[in-house]
Amino acid sequence: PKFIKNQTMHLVTKHGVILEKTDNSFENLGVFNPAIIQEENTVHMLYRAVRDGNFSTIGYSRLDGPLKIIERSTKPLFVPETPEEFQGVEDPRIVKIGDTYYLSYAAYDGINVFGAYATSTDLKTFERHGIITPKFTFEEYSNLIKKNFEKISDLHIMFYDLFIRYRLADLMKGKIYVWDKNIVFFPKKINGKFAVLHRLFPSIQIMYFNSPKDLTPAFWKDYISNLQKHIVLHPKCKHESSHIGGGCPPIETKFGWLVIYHSVQNSTDGLIYHACAALFHLNNPTQLIGRLKEPLFSPTEHYEKKGYVNNVVFPTGTALFKDELYIYYGAADSRIAVSSVNINTLLNALKHN
Repeated sequence: PKFIKNQTMHLVTKHGVILEKTDNSFENLGVFNPAIIQEENTVHMLYRAVRDGNFSTIGYSRLDGPLKIIERSTKPLFVPETPEEFQGVEDPRIVKIGDTYYLSYAAYDGINVFGAYATSTDLKTFERHGIITPKFTFEEYSNLIKKNFEKISDLHIMFYDLFIRYRLADLMKGKIYVWDKNIVFFPKKINGKFAVLHRLFPSIQIMYFNSPKDLTPAFWKDYISNLQKHIVLHPKCKHESSHIGGGCPPIETKFGWLVIYHSVQNSTDGLIYHACAALFHLNNPTQLIGRLKEPLFSPTEHYEKKGYVNNVVFPTGTALFKDELYIYYGAADSRIAVSSVNINTLLNALKHN
């Protein structure tokens, strides 16, 4: 293991790579961005498996403890079935609410990306509940966004300016929709409703619903027209200069919801993805208690710096063993690695930032 201490005094242990691609046809290009469910000493890992041509399914492996893999399926667990999923089901996250597992993922048709989810009671068979993110063209989205120009962040204004400057509507002819990614369920209902983090570029927002039927075009028109009310975290720091997005499912602690998210930094070497942390109020997750001023960890190792996409650490799941929080992440869009941090040390730092 490699120990890394940054200026915010969080002692992070990098345990290295635990899963690589294989010669199996469904995962011969890469494996990364795993969804994690912990049940006592067992860790279930549902990961994005990519084959030649950049087609994605979800694979499965099981761990004994945080690091020891004892089972790995030779076939994908969850595969594309709908037209929206033609190119793949990507970047899964998973939580358990009651007796039901909620698997959220990005549905990619080769052009558009939407957020969707499915449920299971046994981690073997899944029932799809469809797309739960908005379906607006860039032109439709820009018309809704500019309704609250006085309230929206500078980066959202920049996004609208980009739309005007490059005349994206003329180029796209209404066939390409605004991407909404990083769909992450809270592991319990809040005020009686499902709570879900998602990302309309460049911030992290929250939405609530009782049923996917609630998420109508009218719902989304009102939501985006008042997007500022739903943003839980804006890009703010140097390592967030491009954008941020949801990462691991929120962790309930006595001090608040601990959220491990990812940030993306513009640099002369291209984009750099970091793992970051923030703490939110338990009953009102739009209320920020604290956030790290620096990344929790960044690409420093060869397996994080070189791969299908260079300079990427992309956290998507956690497991807690005693006081050590294990963070599972995609490394360079090629492999799965693990880091850990003492959860009490991390919470104490967040309470004071």
